[in-house]
Amino acid sequence: MKPAPDICFLVPVYNHGEPITATLQRLEPYGLPCLLVDDGSEPGCARILEQAAEQYAWVDLIRRPANSGKGAALKAGFTALKKRGYTHAFQIDADGQHDTSGVEVFLNLAARNPQALILGVPIYDHSVSRTRYYGRYLSHVWVWINSLSLGIRDCMCGFRIYPLDQTMQVLDHYHLGDRMEFDIEILVHMAWQDVLMINQKVAVGYPEDGTSHFRLVKDNVRISWAHTRLFFGMLRRLPRLLKRRLNRRSMARVSYPEDQAG
Repeated sequence: MKPAPDICFLVPVYNHGEPITATLQRLEPYGLPCLLVDDGSEPGCARILEQAAEQYAWVDLIRRPANSGKGAALKAGFTALKKRGYTHAFQIDADGQHDTSGVEVFLNLAARNPQALILGVPIYDHSVSRTRYYGRYLSHVWVWINSLSLGIRDCMCGFRIYPLDQTMQVLDHYHLGDRMEFDIEILVHMAWQDVLMINQKVAVGYPEDGTSHFRLVKDNVRISWAHTRLFFGMLRRLPRLLKRRLNRRSMARVSYPEDQAG
């Protein structure tokens, strides 16, 4: 039997004081611990996070001294969880956009596939803007090119279960971006490492009063530069990646006919 994964929720937070309270309330019934990573939030949000860690025995809090970006917060969280002995980190964004009723399905997938990275594939409601929707699709195309695979259905959804051994192997050997580009880079690097990816749908909505920290110009520039770096990284690995794909196709063609009498 496979050992049961030891999973902790991992929530990076930057000035999402109001929605984080509701998010924690929705996560509480699942009976898992949760690590909040305060990425240099303003005093009001910082106090809310402190109160949450005091109120809920299953919630812990670590702080970064200044805002460094979502990627930096996740890296700090992965490192902390690995040191504490967890096997998996269940990343969930703090702004309440994800439907947490899908948590149980993700946990079951991780239990059956402990070596896999479980990826959320957003099912959007009417609240998503067309600009956001089609802008994300362009990033998906570049990820398919740079990974030489269509196995990553969505590269930016912040609803994922990471296997920490495989994740830390990437982080220990490669420098990945600290901001919004991190979600993309980590997936391509893990695809290069041949980590199994399992895609699972999750409902996503954007509250009208929600706060987005995506900076249209700066973050798009960072993401574009990340795709450029990944493209040249893919070219360096191209012989190995192509060989792996050809080996898999050859294996798929192997047949085992029944013995013929006479």
